[in-house]
Amino acid sequence: MKKNYRLTISYDGSRFYGWEHQPGIDLTIQGKIETVLSKMTGTDVEVLGAGRTDAGVHAEAMTANCFLETDKSVEEIRDYLNRYLPEDIAITNVSEAGMRFHSRYNATGKTYRYTCYIGKTKPVFDRKYVYVLEGRPNLDKMKSAASYLMGEHDFAAFCSNPKMKKSTVRTVDRIDILANGDYLIFTFHGNGFLQHMVRILTGTLLEVGFGKRSPESILTLLENKDRKLAGSTAPACGLCLIAVDYQ
Repeated sequence: MKKNYRLTISYDGSRFYGWEHQPGIDLTIQGKIETVLSKMTGTDVEVLGAGRTDAGVHAEAMTANCFLETDKSVEEIRDYLNRYLPEDIAITNVSEAGMRFHSRYNATGKTYRYTCYIGKTKPVFDRKYVYVLEGRPNLDKMKSAASYLMGEHDFAAFCSNPKMKKSTVRTVDRIDILANGDYLIFTFHGNGFLQHMVRILTGTLLEVGFGKRSPESILTLLENKDRKLAGSTAPACGLCLIAVDYQ
């Protein structure tokens, strides 16, 4: 009898083409996990993720679920996966879930962290996980701009998909911006995020910090809903999915 299993996954997305499996492409997170589970069970397995992180984006705690028929314990499933998955993907937890649990549709919120490097020397050991900036942006101006983004808004201006047919309204209830030594860290929490939304928000806030636009320009972006008016899309390397919320 098949059971529904919930997986917690961490991965370094540097060399992968994102979470979602793609025809003819071997290097996806979902594809790698499905391959190992299919080998373990002897049948095709579909792994359902809480989201679709882009190429080069990392995760500390992605949530996924899959239906398996196996006599292995949750610990044995975890250990089997970690034995055969590549070294840049780790399964940190496996647990049984209710048959109606869906990692994507049952998610109530997500936390993302974007990390920039603002030091004066090269971040040799962190280079794959940070966006290296030239200079230090103004923290107060960025925090002021971030305040306009809080709450429920139409974030169409911060979505990279011009053909988006579903609603672009989302609620962002937390944006923390912290300078910690040589690092500048943005933390975003909301009930959901559009394609490239966190990276576009970060790129726009950085433009405010470097004096390329005013904090108040955020209001115009939200009103006009025009992606062309927002800031650049920050590189994927600095982004990490930290947690997925469930009730």
